[in-house]
Amino acid sequence: MYVCGRLGPVQKMKVFFKYVLCIPLIPLSVYYLICPSVRTLIGFIPMDKCTLKSAEMLILDNVVDASLDLGSRRDVQTCTSWKAPVIWEGMFDPDLYDQKHKMEGSSVALTVFAVGRYLDAYLGTFLNSSEQHFMPGLPVTYYVFTDVPEKVPDVELASQRTLKVIKVERSSRWQDISMMRMKTISDVIESDIRHRCTHVFCFDVDQVFTGRFGSEALGDSVALLHAHYYHLPATLFTYDRNRESRAYMETGDFYYHAAIFGGSWKSVKALTDACYQGILEDKRNNVEALWHDESHLNKYMWLHKPSRVLSPEYCWDTSIGYRSDIKVTRLLWAPKYYDKLRTS
Repeated sequence: MYVCGRLGPVQKMKVFFKYVLCIPLIPLSVYYLICPSVRTLIGFIPMDKCTLKSAEMLILDNVVDASLDLGSRRDVQTCTSWKAPVIWEGMFDPDLYDQKHKMEGSSVALTVFAVGRYLDAYLGTFLNSSEQHFMPGLPVTYYVFTDVPEKVPDVELASQRTLKVIKVERSSRWQDISMMRMKTISDVIESDIRHRCTHVFCFDVDQVFTGRFGSEALGDSVALLHAHYYHLPATLFTYDRNRESRAYMETGDFYYHAAIFGGSWKSVKALTDACYQGILEDKRNNVEALWHDESHLNKYMWLHKPSRVLSPEYCWDTSIGYRSDIKVTRLLWAPKYYDKLRTS
């Protein structure tokens, strides 16, 4: 009781939910999948709160970050312990960011893999929706990696936007496709992207843009809060707990979703190189990380803190249900048909 007495109301609430969620006789993950009421309950776990008095105290990615209203969203965490912003609706003026990035000559490479049946199922919708909502007003080059280049759909592109199709070999296991994309992205950054773009964003293809995903998301190193974990205590994050893996983590700051990551081309190349080396070492030791490249990404972001964190608005799963803190959705998970699309 004495210890609890020293905790603030947010900390007390988090401790309460932590113990409630650890009580069930079957794993929380099973409850989570089969019981919508558990997903609803998790939404009431309060996030930590930003302790900075103003955005001028942030370690700025861009001078415009000083205009962020950290106090406008008291229901969520708007900055990290290392003074990086967490971007939510209501915190920023989109016009200020667009004007500044246009003045600076920012340009963005978007990488996406559409291999096997994923090309037919998702790529057309992904590209067409990105033309409507991704980085409006900025030069964008799409890099589509696929094993069947001739099947890439025609997309009507706006001015200053181009599409490059790069052929890749199709692996026999979807896990290998997922993990080996790190090397592929690094290689194309070295050979092409660094000569034409200031920033890179890497996406999974089974998603659809539904709202502005704009220049407020640009930074030196950008990570995304996973929609299913951002309310949970760190003890329940699904980090790789296997000490034999290079992705092994005991704890961390957040659980990041590998469906989206980005930053300057230099930072993204450093991340992809490190993740690829970790994957190679695991393979030599006959180890495979729990969540493949996502586990390695989380380990990297733990050791090399991102300078910008995107809220789950930037990649939301509607199966979670209503959450009062999700004011807009900018990118949605598309329906998953893993049994039909994955090769193994």
